Amino acid sequence: MLLFWEKGYDETSIGDLTAAMGIAAPSLYAAFGDKRRLFEEAVELYEREPNGPVPAGLAAPTAREAVERMLAQAAVEYARPDQPAGCFINAEPLLGERRAATREALHERLRAEGVPDADRVAAFVSAVLAGMSSLARDGATREELDAVAETALGALRLA
Repeated sequence: MLLFWEKGYDETSIGDLTAAMGIAAPSLYAAFGDKRRLFEEAVELYEREPNGPVPAGLAAPTAREAVERMLAQAAVEYARPDQPAGCFINAEPLLGERRAATREALHERLRAEGVPDADRVAAFVSAVLAGMSSLARDGATREELDAVAETALGALRLA
């Protein structure tokens, strides 16, 4: 997962994967079938992380707290020193459908609570998360990401 996250699907070779996993190519193919299936399993593993911004946010009791938790948790997770910077889902071009699903889940959450322009708010929050991911990959600190999250939350008018 970390290798795909750091290098991206296209730039990660079978040689990179077998070296990182300490196995030979035939073992990788026997276990996963192909590189794409291994990638999909890595993405699924990433999405099951309970401390991720999206699960943390969607579990919040109110719409405002959902957005606040997403942005705050993104600042924490995207700048962690023990993993690649940023967000695996936001960094990988092949994962547009998953980004859209996240945006839709947030939209539904906001709409269910009667947030005006829920679609625009969900798009804005998704754009901020993607921007925070890019900033983290470019070396932004946790404090800098916290400031972006705070500014974005201040721009929203959520009860």
